[in-house]
Amino acid sequence: MKKAFALFALAAVAFSLFACAETTFPFPWDKKTESSVIGTETGKYDIGDKTYITTETVTNTVLIETSAGDIIIELYPDIAPITVANFKTLVAKHYYDGTIFHRVIKNFMIQGGQGKTQTATIKGEFEANGIQNDLKHVRGVVSMARSNSMDSASSQFFICHGTADWLDGKYAAFGSVIWGMETVDKIAVTTTNPANDRPIEDQPIASIRFAEKISQ
Repeated sequence: MKKAFALFALAAVAFSLFACAETTFPFPWDKKTESSVIGTETGKYDIGDKTYITTETVTNTVLIETSAGDIIIELYPDIAPITVANFKTLVAKHYYDGTIFHRVIKNFMIQGGQGKTQTATIKGEFEANGIQNDLKHVRGVVSMARSNSMDSASSQFFICHGTADWLDGKYAAFGSVIWGMETVDKIAVTTTNPANDRPIEDQPIASIRFAEKISQ
């Protein structure tokens, strides 16, 4: 009975996420590659046999610099082209700089991305809204937050800390963490206000920048 109640509670939380054939994607952080980072001082990162640097050129890879460490995300325009294009536009404008992860639920997700101004809403790219999106909400996947309206996503996004399969087909997943899940883990265990899941101590996003692979 308690387990059933817990699952119901998680489902309720999921559907309150606010602006909150199977495909397999690689997750290099499962292979313990994070320790190979060269260092944030240089803006240069080794991930396994690949090296990334930050750039102003628009790419399908972004680096999130946070107070807890850095996170590198791979974007999937072939799965969610509208969502990825919108996210890239905001990154290019440095919209996310100085924002915070304002909602954190351990074993579920960390949510952020609300800037000082409200951005335009976009089409929700998921099955319940008539658009195929096979990317599952497993640990490390990045998805768009929204209100009850299917086309209400704008700038807010969340990173899954654990598997949230009840969101599959109902939220627009559009990327995944390829490095920095240790940082997500740190943010996910911060103390929060139980009334609204907001961290007691702010979890800042210093910047989000494009990154490019310079070797492999």
